[in-house]
Amino acid sequence: MVILATGPFYLEPTFFVAVSFALFIGLLVWKKIIPGMLFKMLDERSDKIQAQLEEARTLKEEGQALLAQYQRKHRDAEKDAEAMIAQAKEEAEIFGKEAEKNLEVAFRRQTRATEEKIAQAEAQAVKEVKAAAAEAAISAASSVLQTNLKAGKHKKLVDEAIKDLDKRLN
Repeated sequence: MVILATGPFYLEPTFFVAVSFALFIGLLVWKKIIPGMLFKMLDERSDKIQAQLEEARTLKEEGQALLAQYQRKHRDAEKDAEAMIAQAKEEAEIFGKEAEKNLEVAFRRQTRATEEKIAQAEAQAVKEVKAAAAEAAISAASSVLQTNLKAGKHKKLVDEAIKDLDKRLN
């Protein structure tokens, strides 16, 4: 729909509203109200951004300091772990040598005890063999004498053998 004007354009109410609005904006610009508000808003925004940047920078520095601190702690922990491992190896080596010495001493002790038992068993066996041999000799001599000697001579020889027995056994 097209509206036809009935008079000049400056008499129209729309023209007056447009002119009023332009004058109002011009007045605000001339009195520096709008630029001041805009600059103030921009300054506030800039200050907020600057504060955020400063906070981010501070956080970054704190993070880097923490990272460096943890890296130092990590290196120190690795050095401590290496030192502990080296010390454990030394102690294990010392304990191994001591255990080897102790085992060798125990082996010698056991060998010595076994040799002593063997010597005692040999001595006991020698005594038993001598006793058995003496008994066998006495028994053999007794039977030989009984069969070969007469009753009178027999008693005399037994008495003499008994007397000489102490001398011969020692």
